[in-house]
Amino acid sequence: MLLGDLGADVIKVERPGVGDETRGWGPPFDDRGRSAYFLSINRNKLSVAADLDEPRDVALLRGLIAGADVVIDNFRRGTLARCGLDPDALVADHPQLVWCTISGFGTASDRLGYDFVVQAESGWMAITGEPQGAPMKTGVALADVLAGKDAAVAILGALMARARTGRGRRVAVSLADSAGAALVNVAQNALVTGIDAGRWGNAHPNLVPYQLFQAADRGLVIAVGSDGQWAACARALGLDALADDPSLVTNAGRVGQRERVVSALQERLSERDAAHWLARLAAAGVPSGVVRTVLEVLAQTPSASPLMGMPSSVGGENRRMPPALDEHGAAIRRLGWGVFGT
Repeated sequence: MLLGDLGADVIKVERPGVGDETRGWGPPFDDRGRSAYFLSINRNKLSVAADLDEPRDVALLRGLIAGADVVIDNFRRGTLARCGLDPDALVADHPQLVWCTISGFGTASDRLGYDFVVQAESGWMAITGEPQGAPMKTGVALADVLAGKDAAVAILGALMARARTGRGRRVAVSLADSAGAALVNVAQNALVTGIDAGRWGNAHPNLVPYQLFQAADRGLVIAVGSDGQWAACARALGLDALADDPSLVTNAGRVGQRERVVSALQERLSERDAAHWLARLAAAGVPSGVVRTVLEVLAQTPSASPLMGMPSSVGGENRRMPPALDEHGAAIRRLGWGVFGT
């Protein structure tokens, strides 16, 4: 979808009859029976249904591959080769081709990869949730999303290399690798100290104050990322004694006195509503915000639509509605890539 947003012509190949499994991932479904899940990630694509056990369909796919810049697959190891669509052989036959395989746990693994399993095994769940609570997944299938974005980056890098060398390449992305890389500073903390990471709820292991607080009417977050912001934050909240305390001037000092700092801020913030505090914090240049619901976010995103989803995250265009299963199959079989010129 990201590549389609950026202007690529995308043909989505689906199994006959049922198509992409996410077509049935609901409710909710819209008034035409389309799952919200499918609609959220399938704009800017055409759909053709193809049976990999049917020689005519395999021949169709081989023809499409011959004319493509990029092929993306998420089949288990060896599946495509058994169907006469071996990626290595096809890349050798078509040196201009960029072929990206997205898997759960890498191309050497036969394990099925689902976001929830990867979140568990990547360390994410161990660091998400309240300190005394159960491990928790994120509210979005974020390993899936990151792997998709990583795949788009890898593909664009391979296309840039092809522009310089004239040759494509195979690239591989896995949910597990994307999730592991996304541990960033949390992994580095453990590498540096040898101490396992824990759960911090809505607090931050390395920064104070950087967490959720409760104003008189609703939750708000304050994200102090520098010592200057700390002084501005404390004074904006009328906590001059804290701002002037030399033991709290540095972040390390505040981390060492986390409970004291957090308690003082929470007591003060509970006295007035969030709008009052956000105005003061904004005037002082302190990063802060309220905890919005999804409907509140959508109310502030007028370009979001029930059919086309959220606006493109890469500044692209919503050019085509998510396709019905095999909606463009007849045209693709007749015209191949020429369907985009009709």
